[in-house]
Amino acid sequence: MKITASMLYNYIQCPHRVTMDLFGDPALKDPVSPFVQLLWEKGNLFEAEVIESLQVPFENLRVFSGRERAAKTVELMSQKAPLIYGARISAADLLGDPDLLRLADGGYVAGDIKSGAGLEGNDEKKGRPKKHYAVQLALYTDILEKMGASDGRTPFIWDISGAETVYRLDDQNGRASRRSLWDIYEYTLESVRVVLQRNGDTRPALAAVCKLCPWKGVCVKELKAADDLTLIPELGRSRRDALSTRFNSVTDLAESDLDPLIKGAKTVFSRMGPDMLRTFHERARLLCDKSAAPYLKAPVDLPDTEIALFFDIETDPFRDICYLHGFVEQQNHNPQTEKYVAFLMQTPTTAEEERVFQEACDYIRLKQPCAIFYYSPYERTVWRRLQQKYPGVISGKELELLFPDGCTTDLYLDVIKPFTEWPVNDYSIKTLARFCGFSWRDSDPSGAASIEWYHRWVKTGDAHVRDRILAYNEDDCIAMRVLLEKIKKLKVVPGPR
Repeated sequence: MKITASMLYNYIQCPHRVTMDLFGDPALKDPVSPFVQLLWEKGNLFEAEVIESLQVPFENLRVFSGRERAAKTVELMSQKAPLIYGARISAADLLGDPDLLRLADGGYVAGDIKSGAGLEGNDEKKGRPKKHYAVQLALYTDILEKMGASDGRTPFIWDISGAETVYRLDDQNGRASRRSLWDIYEYTLESVRVVLQRNGDTRPALAAVCKLCPWKGVCVKELKAADDLTLIPELGRSRRDALSTRFNSVTDLAESDLDPLIKGAKTVFSRMGPDMLRTFHERARLLCDKSAAPYLKAPVDLPDTEIALFFDIETDPFRDICYLHGFVEQQNHNPQTEKYVAFLMQTPTTAEEERVFQEACDYIRLKQPCAIFYYSPYERTVWRRLQQKYPGVISGKELELLFPDGCTTDLYLDVIKPFTEWPVNDYSIKTLARFCGFSWRDSDPSGAASIEWYHRWVKTGDAHVRDRILAYNEDDCIAMRVLLEKIKKLKVVPGPR
């Protein structure tokens, strides 16, 4: 069997995904969600739009398939075709389908068209290459090298913004890493070969990437049956693998004596200090105790103002827009006074995005002084991007003044993470609010689903779909209020018990 770019991409995200795709029973897969279908549709549409907008001639091989496309690629490369779209190349056990092959001085460089950003991180100009993109590009480059047709290890991405991002595969991957992107590719390639040969066993792990995976249902059952350590909040695959040398399960960790494993400021586990180990031990203990209740590790100061705003946004990565700013406004800590205020883009245009951003900023100004609550830094990050995109709406300094210290609370980073412990498997707002007894009105409440609804509403104008978007966003805001009320009632139990 040939190794493909999608195998490498999936291995970076989750090694067990490759195993399941190769050897799992397809009948056990979860149904494909409307959002995943939208991902496929928009990815294909974006690629078509990019190709149609090219101002240079190119050879289109998408009309061919299989061996014919591979033969046509070799033929065009021998003719020194300047730009080939939809190529198929192979060498040894590698098979690649780069979106683009571009002729350069010494041969060809490969490129992919992505409907996302070419780099990761908050700063688009100084972001880091995405490993899952890098291994795909490296596979194409490796094949070109083996064919004797490569211009070097500098493949590229054409991203959603129209920018070309060059991936320098021989450069080190970040300041703290001595590994290059090429090193990461070679390690991933050999790991996939092991999976193909079934010489190594992969294991599922509970992580954020599971949300859209078709094997989620199968894996979660397996994880719960095994009492797997990744059921502990924020533990993750790499820490699980380190702890697995001593602990086989959540119960095993919960019942263990940590003292022999702690040596002063260190533990016997690499990159895990005593405080972190004790935290995971305590979380394991909570998960194993059916009567366990959440608690505060120390008193927490929370804003106390007449008006409180619970703030949540919805964004569309396909169009790179923020299409909804939602607020639940509460007076004098009384849920009976709550009202939902939403600023929704009627059409996906920059003028509409600027309008709703302006109205949302004016709304917060009108309500000040007020306490503002949101969950995770995403809202502030997106608003800073919107300020840079629409500086006429608000200055950078004015934007920061809308969220003053002492009146603004990131419930996740400022409260949940440093001050609390909960007997749950993750600290998402969905999980914690449900633990507190809150239920979303929608049967499929998620940010991903909301994106699909927004696309459907823009296309159809269906008022029921619009109302579904607004109801979901309102429930997200109310969920934060419910969580805040629970936090205020928690008992203080200093330190891991």
